Amino acid sequence: MPTFAYTARDLTGKQINGTLEANGEREVAAILSERSLFPVDVKDVGSPAQSVFGRRKKVKGQTMAVFYSQLASLLRAGVPMIRSLNVLAEQSTDPVLKEVIAEIRNRVEDGEPIGDSMARFPRIFSEMACNMVRAGTEGGFLEDALDRVGTFTELQEDLKGRTVSALAYPIFLFSVGTVVLSALLVFFVPKFDMLFERLRKTGQMPYATELLLAFSNFLQSYGWIILVVIAIGLIFMRVKLQTEAGKALFDRAKLKIPVLGSILMNLAVARFCRVLGTLLGNGVPILKSLEISGTAAGNRLLRDSVSDATENIKSGESLAAPLRASGHFPPSVVEMISVGEESNSLDTVLPDIADSLEKTTFRRLDLFVRLLEPIMLLVMAILVLGVVLALLVPVLKSSTTL
Repeated sequence: MPTFAYTARDLTGKQINGTLEANGEREVAAILSERSLFPVDVKDVGSPAQSVFGRRKKVKGQTMAVFYSQLASLLRAGVPMIRSLNVLAEQSTDPVLKEVIAEIRNRVEDGEPIGDSMARFPRIFSEMACNMVRAGTEGGFLEDALDRVGTFTELQEDLKGRTVSALAYPIFLFSVGTVVLSALLVFFVPKFDMLFERLRKTGQMPYATELLLAFSNFLQSYGWIILVVIAIGLIFMRVKLQTEAGKALFDRAKLKIPVLGSILMNLAVARFCRVLGTLLGNGVPILKSLEISGTAAGNRLLRDSVSDATENIKSGESLAAPLRASGHFPPSVVEMISVGEESNSLDTVLPDIADSLEKTTFRRLDLFVRLLEPIMLLVMAILVLGVVLALLVPVLKSSTTL
């Protein structure tokens, strides 16, 4: 049950502040009235569905896709909105979503449009979803709008899942390789130091072995300093990424990664096209659609390009020209957008562009991962072999001199 902070006055005019747990502002007003208090201000300050830092937890994208589809089905079957929300709140297995639906139901019951109620929970409902629901409510096609939001959310989750799955194994290989090499250098290599003392005195110690032992001794003695520096660096990056400048720098750095940078940009372009097409297809005005889709693309360089395009449209110019000038959009995508503008069919052309771009990009991503795996294995094998040879050569020299 959500908690409300209230400011009220009693019969003598004295101001009283406090908090109450209630199902909505109407119930808070009723409770205060029973206490002979007149509410001045009532604010929702949280609920049990929030984290310890006061920020509401997120809900999985797949769970949200099911919610949108089920709400659309209930409304299409003629079930009233309040009753539909009651049903979904009762059957939801996610405690956060259950409580959020209950809060939305209370606000809708108080007369607030469902799109505005959803917008109160930005960590649960995206700006795109809220705007599409608003457009659907105003245009009389709410069921279709919810269906499209559900389909879009499902596609985005599938896209995210495929990207993570493709990169999971290379990341695993890198992590395991790093741990194995670190363990060799810290625990295994130092044991050979005393064995090679005789070769060191006679000046027969190979240079590679000396470097390996020196590096191993450094890790043993000062490894904790490296770990502290890495930890400080990670904390600094985390803090920096909370700022707009840091996020922009990170987005720019991602695009400079060989091969992977262009793949990430194409995925961002595909996301932009899908969001924009979905919004336009649901009657959201183009300027608002561009603002939302530019942010939803997930890259600030792309967002800035879209922002420039928005200014062009305000001036009565085309969308394709500034997108082409930005250099972030593939020429084929720009040409298809240009044709869509000329034929007034952007809402149908853009999802097709997204589908085509995602297929092409995932083929490239799959090829990149397939090549990356043997390359990483080869690099790890060479490094381990280098360590073994650096230790084996002096051992053989020792045996021949005995």
